[in-house]
Amino acid sequence: MSAQMKLQGLGVALITPFHSDGKVDYPALQRMVEHLISGGCDFLVVLGTTAETPTLSPEEQRSVVDFVVEVNANRMPVVVGVSGNNTVELCSRIRTWDLEGIDAFLVASPAYNKPSQLGIVTHFKAVADAAPKPIVLYNVPGRTASNMSAATTLQLAKHDNVCGIKEASGDLGQIGLILAQRPEGFAVWSGDDALALPTVSMGAEGVISVMGNVCPAEMSRMIQQTAFGQIQEAQKTHQALTPIMDLLFAEGNPVGVKVALKHLGICETHVRLPLIDGSKDLTDKLYKAIAEMEVEVS
Repeated sequence: MSAQMKLQGLGVALITPFHSDGKVDYPALQRMVEHLISGGCDFLVVLGTTAETPTLSPEEQRSVVDFVVEVNANRMPVVVGVSGNNTVELCSRIRTWDLEGIDAFLVASPAYNKPSQLGIVTHFKAVADAAPKPIVLYNVPGRTASNMSAATTLQLAKHDNVCGIKEASGDLGQIGLILAQRPEGFAVWSGDDALALPTVSMGAEGVISVMGNVCPAEMSRMIQQTAFGQIQEAQKTHQALTPIMDLLFAEGNPVGVKVALKHLGICETHVRLPLIDGSKDLTDKLYKAIAEMEVEVS
């Protein structure tokens, strides 16, 4: 089965839980994986933005992936985030990954360099040639300071080792153009929880979600409702989730996510600098929103 066919529905960009001393909290990470599996998640995305990956050492990154793969035990597909703005170094690094239990790599467009569209194409072609597993493109201009145009994405979609894109441009017109002109076998996932409903309704395969860490069952339900044309039901679910979506990003990602997960008994709120733990105001608002959402969707 191709990576595109395996990665359908709700993908969740996992957090990395930490102890108060800053070390990775592996028991909490195990609880997190089980929470997602029991909640209806369809695939796991490890070492994304939500994982605070830039603050993890190479050894910690490898250890987190190995641990998630072991806990997952082949129950669902696993995607690993491997990105960088030094193309030669990234190609060298991606070749070294132990592939056991890994189905694809998520690779963000280079940050800080602000390459041209041709530069982005050339970068991703080099990475796709080097990668021992299919790659998922990740367009997130809010973090990289450069947008991958629809034309760029469609050009890269022709590469045999590029299986799809996580589209977080926030531009539904751009996403619609990709969906209308993409080649067979090229998948599109919403990179924005708030736009998952319209993106899937236009034909996307699903979402790679931050919100799914907190509410996997509800997010999965919304994606399934949308995919099956149950738009009124999906709208109701989306509306119930919207207040939490807004709060999760109010003080940075994954600050709000960890506040919510502490409320659910999964992990502590600790993040690594330059992020700081969530405020009491955010905590109070999130706990209230979660309680109200549980009433609305029950």
